[in-house]
Amino acid sequence: MSKMSTEMVRHALNGPTMGTRWSALFFAPNGFDPSPVHAALQASVDEVDDQMSTWKPDSDLMRLNAAPVGTQVMVPDRLREVLRLGLEIGRASGGAFDIGMGDAVTAWGFGPEAAAPEGISAAMAATRRPAHEVLGIDGDQVRKSSPIALDLNGIAKGYGVDRLAETLRDHGIAGALVGIDGEMRALGLRPDGKAWTIAVEAPDPDRRTPHSILALQDAAVATSGDYRHWVEVQGRRLSHTMDPKRGAPLIASPASVTVVARTCAEADAWATALMVLGPDAGAALARKRGLDALFLLRNDDRSTRGVGVGRLFPEESAAIASAEGR
Repeated sequence: MSKMSTEMVRHALNGPTMGTRWSALFFAPNGFDPSPVHAALQASVDEVDDQMSTWKPDSDLMRLNAAPVGTQVMVPDRLREVLRLGLEIGRASGGAFDIGMGDAVTAWGFGPEAAAPEGISAAMAATRRPAHEVLGIDGDQVRKSSPIALDLNGIAKGYGVDRLAETLRDHGIAGALVGIDGEMRALGLRPDGKAWTIAVEAPDPDRRTPHSILALQDAAVATSGDYRHWVEVQGRRLSHTMDPKRGAPLIASPASVTVVARTCAEADAWATALMVLGPDAGAALARKRGLDALFLLRNDDRSTRGVGVGRLFPEESAAIASAEGR
């Protein structure tokens, strides 16, 4: 067999999704046509967006939101899978992760509409029950027992990353790195037998710089932070992450929380939950759940320190952590 026939060629594909872009990096034999793979990858994230977007009035999620309380609503498999996982992590986190915060997200201007003072007041005054107490899933049908506005922004991108990974596997690609807006998942190893390297970003709103490096094999990573998406109220930046107890953005939170998990949907949701809980309660729950998590905290002098939990993040001084076979 000639060298030419076994040479591995690098392919870096990308496309639009969920207001940002997806990416896929993999290697394939010389002569491999990436066009069908690119089309399949785009279709996979389009399906997630079509089902779970709050920016599309005709999405399956918005159809569920519009349904009257008590009505059984048939939803597609992928949306149902994400709803079920969201409720599971919501319950496990004591409501810190809550997919029922759509009214607050919209009111504070993190949805398709500008912030609205009346909506903010209503969201903060509302008597809330967490989504895992309100939403019931029976077969392929979902039912709301009381009014709730569902929002999947804390899990849908991670799930989209998982769909990218599954699509590559369906096309026979066993080693790859896929991502959406910083949420990443690694499949297998690089052709040289090394793990895929991913930077954990420093929580700096003005520039993108790495804080530390992860080496991932068959694992996913997601970060929730206060430094990329925010609103400014009376001169104070407020994170897009909502406090379910207040119906408002978090007032005091870590600068960021990074979680490594088996799937990106799980990492995405748990990063949000631990962000809400904060470094003390969040770290305690992460230890109890056996999660690998890194909390980055701001000191008074604006420097950053880390609190690590789990095998991958034993201490701040570890600049490189690996995640093989999570």
